[in-house]
Amino acid sequence: MTGPATQGLKVMEPLRNRATPAGGAWKRGWGRVKFHTIAAFIIASVVSAPLCADPVTVPSGQPVEFLDMIWDQPGPGLFYRYRFVAPEIGQQGREFSDVAGDLEFLCNQYALPRVAETGPQPSQIVISLSSAPLEFGQADPDIVQFFEAYSVENGRCIWEVF
Repeated sequence: MTGPATQGLKVMEPLRNRATPAGGAWKRGWGRVKFHTIAAFIIASVVSAPLCADPVTVPSGQPVEFLDMIWDQPGPGLFYRYRFVAPEIGQQGREFSDVAGDLEFLCNQYALPRVAETGPQPSQIVISLSSAPLEFGQADPDIVQFFEAYSVENGRCIWEVF
C-alpha cells in the first residue's frame, strides 16, 4: 500500500518467534511476585509461631502461656477476656481448686497491668485456662477449660460469683 494516506507509516513485520516457549511462559511479572510474597509470608508465619507464645509464671508452678485477649461490650459495660493455655489442668493435682489462685494471680498480675496500657477501663475481666488452644466460642469435650470473672475496683481484681 502506498499513497498519501500511508506516507510516513512504517510497515510492521509479521510476528515471528513470539509464540509461547515449549516449557510454558517465562516466570516473570505479577504472578511470580505474588508467589514469592505468599511463600515468604508462610515461611515467616511458621518460623515465628513458636516465638509468639508468651510463657507466664504462676503460683502453682504449672506451665501457662498467654493465648489471646478479646474485648467485648455487652449490656453492663466493657470487659476483657484473657485466655491462657495450661496443658496440665484437669490432671491430678491440677483440678480447679488447685489452680484457682493462678486465675486470680493472672487477673491481678498479668491482665490489670495490660489493661492500664490499653485505655478504657473494663467493668469486668474474665480469665480462662484451657488445656489446649481452642478457638473462642468453641467447645471440645477433650479440652478442659476453667473460667473466672473479676470486677475491677481500686486497681484490684475482685472475684465475682456467676
